[in-house]
Amino acid sequence: MKLKLPILISIAMLGAASCTKLETKLQSSIAFNPSTGAGDPASLLNGTYNDMNGFWHGVSGMRAFEDLTGDALVVPTRGGDWDDNGDWRKFHAHGWTPTHAYLIGAFNGLGQMESDALSTLASNPSAIQSDEALFLRSVAQFYFLDLFGQVPYRDIESYNSIDPAPVYQPQEAIDNIKATLEGIISRNVLPTSNQPYRASIPAAKFLLMKLLLNKGAFLNRTAPTFDGADMAQVISLGEDLMENYGYSLTPEYFDNFSVDNANDSKERIWAWPNNGSATNNGINAGGINNYWMNTLHYNSWDKEGVYGGAGWNGFSTVADFYNTFEGHGDGTPDSKIDTTKDQRLGGRFFPGVTNVSGLRPGLVVGQQYNQNGVAITDRQGHALKFTPEVHLVEADPATLEITGIRVIKYPPDYNAYNGGNARNQLQIFRFSDVILMVAEAKMRSGDNAGGLELVNELRAARGASTLASLPLGDGGDVKDPNTLLAERGRELYSEGWRRQDLIRFGSYLLPWALKEVDDPKYLLFPIPPDQLIANPNLQQNPGY
Repeated sequence: MKLKLPILISIAMLGAASCTKLETKLQSSIAFNPSTGAGDPASLLNGTYNDMNGFWHGVSGMRAFEDLTGDALVVPTRGGDWDDNGDWRKFHAHGWTPTHAYLIGAFNGLGQMESDALSTLASNPSAIQSDEALFLRSVAQFYFLDLFGQVPYRDIESYNSIDPAPVYQPQEAIDNIKATLEGIISRNVLPTSNQPYRASIPAAKFLLMKLLLNKGAFLNRTAPTFDGADMAQVISLGEDLMENYGYSLTPEYFDNFSVDNANDSKERIWAWPNNGSATNNGINAGGINNYWMNTLHYNSWDKEGVYGGAGWNGFSTVADFYNTFEGHGDGTPDSKIDTTKDQRLGGRFFPGVTNVSGLRPGLVVGQQYNQNGVAITDRQGHALKFTPEVHLVEADPATLEITGIRVIKYPPDYNAYNGGNARNQLQIFRFSDVILMVAEAKMRSGDNAGGLELVNELRAARGASTLASLPLGDGGDVKDPNTLLAERGRELYSEGWRRQDLIRFGSYLLPWALKEVDDPKYLLFPIPPDQLIANPNLQQNPGY
C-alpha cells in the first residue's frame, strides 16, 4: 500500500502531463487499474470537501481575495483594531507583496484540496465518488487559475511522487478543467441537486459556465476577449439550468442567506451544510458567523456579558457602492431608505432578526436601534450611527468606531451567534448568478435585448424598477449604477465574485474609493516564495 505524503510535499509537488493525455490516463486508471490502495475513498472524499471549509468561511479566505480586493468591501484600521501590519488595507488598495500573510494559506489550502481529490481518485472510488472528486479537483484548479494564473497538478499514477510537479499554464488549465467538467456532465452519474450538499450535475454546469465566461480574462487579463462559441455554450448551459432543474428566484432576497435558507432559498445550486450540528454526512460545519461578526459593532446586540461583544467592527462598504442601489437615500447617516425599492439594499424588518436585536439585514447605515427601538451607542458613548464616510485608517476617537456602512448578507443566527454551528448555509453557487451569466453572454454575443430582458426579470423579483437599457460597463467607472457590472455587484455582493467580475469587465485597475489607478501586476497574486523554492516549475508572476 502506498502511503500518502505529508501535505507540504503533496502541495509543493502536484503535477501533470498534457491535458489530453491526463484525462485519458485518469479515466483509464479508474476503469482498468483501480487497486492503487490510497485509502478509504469515502473518508478521503469528505476530507476534500472539508479542505474548503476555512477558505470559504474564514475571514482571511475567499472574501479577502475575491471581495476585499474589489470596489465594494474594505476593512479600515480602527485605532489598534484590524491593523495586522496593513494586510487588510493592502487588499483593498492593492499593495500586497509575495510575503503577504494570507497568500500562503490560500495557496496551501487549494493545494491540499487538489491533493486530497487526487488521493480519492487513487483509492478505488465508486463512479459517483470519482466524479465528486473530479469536480472538487476542478474547483481547486479553477481558483489556482483565477488567483495565481498557474495550476500545479499531478496525474493519478504519480499522485504520491516526490518529483517536482509540472504546472499548467492558463490555456492548458482551461482545457483540462473544461474536459473534466464536460466528462462529468456527459456521464451523468452525479445527482441533479445539491443534496446532501455535495457535488451535482448543476454545480458542474455552473462551474463550466464560470470557466467559459472568464476564459478570455484568464488568457489575457489586461484585454479580455470573448469567443462566440464559448458564449453560446454559456447560454446553452444556463438555459438548461433555468428550465430543467426546478430553480427559481426566492421571493424575499435575504431568505437566500437566512437561518432557514435550507428550506426557504430556491436558488441553492451548491451550498455548505451549516445546519446546527458539527457535521453533516461527514462535512464539517463552517464558521458562517464570521459573516456578521466581522462587520457588526461590538454593541450591535445588547446581549451583554454573553458573547463578549456582538461583532468585531471591521468589514464595511463605501458610499460609492451603496449609492448604486435604487432607493439608497441621499447618502447621509439618517437618510430614509425607500423600502419599496431594491430588496438587496436592505433596511426592511426581517423576522427572527429585527425583533431580536433591531438589526435590519443588508447595507446597514445610520443610527442603530435595539429590538425595543432604543438608540444604541458605541463604546465611547457616542451615537452608533454608521456613516458612509470611511478611510483606510481611522484615527478620530469620536468617529473611528462608526465609520463605514456595514454589510449583513447573512442574517445572524441568534441561537448560535458566535459559535461554529450557526444554521445559515453558505451559498457557493447561486441561481441568480446563472441568470446574470446568461444575460452577459447574450450581450457579449450582440443580443442586448435578450440580456436586458433577463436582467429586468431579476430586478422585478428584487423589487427594483425596469431598465430601458443596460450597457455592459466594460472598462467603465465602477461608480456608474447603470451597467451590467453594477447589477452583478448589487445581486452578488459579498459572495466572492467581485474581483473576477472587475477583471473580466476591464475595470479592476481603474480608481475607486480608497484606491488609485494601480499596477497591472495586481491582476494576479504572487506565488509564495516557499512554493517557488519547493517547486522549480512554478514561476513568479510578472512584477513581483
